[in-house]
Formats: sequence, C-alpha cells, structure tokens
Amino acid sequence: MSRSSNSNVSFVLFALFITISCTALQVKSQLNTSFYSTTCPTLLKIVRRQVVNALKSEMRMAASLLRLHFHDCFVNGCDASILLDGSDGEKFALPNLNSARGYEVVDSIKTAVENACPGVVSCADILAIAARDSVLLSGGPSWKVLLGRRDGLVANQTGANTLLPSPFETLDAIISKFIAVGLNLTDVVSLSGGHTIGFAKCATFRFRLFNLSGTGVPDDTLESSLLSDLQTLCPLNGDDNANTELDQNSTDLFDNHYFDNLIAGKGVLRSDQILFSSSEALEETKSLVEGYSNSLNLFFSDFVNGMIKMGNINLLTGSNGEIRNNCRVVNS
Repeated sequence: MSRSSNSNVSFVLFALFITISCTALQVKSQLNTSFYSTTCPTLLKIVRRQVVNALKSEMRMAASLLRLHFHDCFVNGCDASILLDGSDGEKFALPNLNSARGYEVVDSIKTAVENACPGVVSCADILAIAARDSVLLSGGPSWKVLLGRRDGLVANQTGANTLLPSPFETLDAIISKFIAVGLNLTDVVSLSGGHTIGFAKCATFRFRLFNLSGTGVPDDTLESSLLSDLQTLCPLNGDDNANTELDQNSTDLFDNHYFDNLIAGKGVLRSDQILFSSSEALEETKSLVEGYSNSLNLFFSDFVNGMIKMGNINLLTGSNGEIRNNCRVVNS
C-alpha cells in the first residue's frame, strides 16, 4: 500500500476510531474496581493464589495467560468466548490452534472462585485479573482491573481467523486491526511489548530465515548471529512447533529489553521488528520503540493504559450475556 493511499485509509480509520472510542467510554463507565467487593470480597486473593501456583509450575504460563486475554478481547470483545469448547470455537482458529494455552489454569481459577462465590464472577473478569497478575508476578507493572464483564454465549471462529493481528501481516494491517477495536498507535507498540515474555514457534518466523520470498536472501532486518541461531533451531523442513524465547536475554522477566532487541535487529517475529527497522516502520513507531528502550517507566505507563483500554473492548454488562458456571460451556 502506498503512503498516499495510507492517508485516505488513515482518515477512514480515524473516524472509525472516534466512533468506537466513544462507545468504549460509555461501556467503561459500567465497570468499576470494586464490582465484587460485597459479592466476592476475596476474589483478587483467590485469583492471585492460583496464578502464583501456575507460575511456580511453569513461568511461561504468565505469557500464555496474558495472551489469552488479548486474543479474547480482539474477537467479540472481552467476553471469554475464547474459552468455549467446540469444533467451531475460537480455540480451533488458526491463530489459536496448538498455540493458545492456559485453559486448564483458567479452569482451576474458576473452580476456586466458584467454591468461594458460586455463580457470581464471570470468566471474562477472571481472564482480565489473571492477565494483570501474570504481568505483575513477572516483574511488570500492576494496575487496578475494572470489573463487571459478563460472559458471551457464542464463539466466533471466523473472527478469530480474521481479526487477530498476525506475525505475517504488514504494519499497516496490524495498525488497522488495533484501530478497529478502539486502540491507537501507541497501544500497538506498548502492547507489543508484552512479547518481553513468552515464546514463538518456528512456524511463525521460519519465513524470515530462508529465501522463501524468492528474494535470494533471508530477512535482512534480522541480526546475523540470531539469524544463524534460529536457522539451526528451525531448519527449512524442521518441526513447526519447536520454539524459542521472544526475548532472548530476559525470557521470564517483564521489562523493556524487548525494545532493546528491536533496535539491535533481534526481534524474533517480523511483526515486532517492523515497528523499528523495515521499509514499513513509521517515525512514530520508531520513536516509541526508542522511548520505551530508554525509559522503563514510560513503557510500563503506556502498557498499563493500553491494557485497561483493551480490557474494555465491546463488553457485555448488566443483563447481557451470563455468568458461566463452567468457562468452557454456556449455561444450560
């Protein structure tokens, strides 16, 4: 897409952003941090305990729980639709199949919550709290989670296949998907910083390592030593499910080293590296990457703001939706 055509697209997307943002603000006012203060006063302690136990068993689970919340909110809004079982569910969409994980941890949290406060707390709120706790327990920032979401009644596999940002997409396409749900360019870069924890499978970046595009060379934005390491890990006909750390030097620590990686050409995913070094990179995204690399506090502040905004996408509140008894199925 040319930069001139981008101007026209940007105008349309800006108008869409204003409309969605106004709607989001109206819904946000229905949520509050003390929603369960009388109906389930121990909720936050219960969720924290379960997340701590999960991270003791596998620190990588922090990234998985954060990703579940992200992948839920971008499809149908933050309604826990990603948790629904069934062959037509979001779990079996291409971005989630054999990739999204942590469902059993959510089950354990829900069971503990139901034992204390039956029929009160939504699975959608559990995902939002677990995502916050996962970031905090990995050394990242904390924030007060707005609560009061209700659970959706249907999954949207088609939406999961089309609405989630992809590691194979252009920066323009990724920005458009964020804007479509009421987020902005700052949110694109700050929330991408969630990749400071977690892993990526060879299937998501192998195309960067070899001449798969017919250009005669691998992706020239990838630093040479990392390129060599990844080619060894992910040979051309190797296992698609082999994986590597997204942040090679502080794998389990939620910090701003991810942005240092981008400046050094060590972003594993193309969708990360294009924020800084590619023909698609914008001056705004480059500036944000440099700003977050230089200031941990700035990154944490913008990340928290982005998470709160994302947690308010297209919510079900009041009498809409339901409080699922089991996060995997709608109530009978």
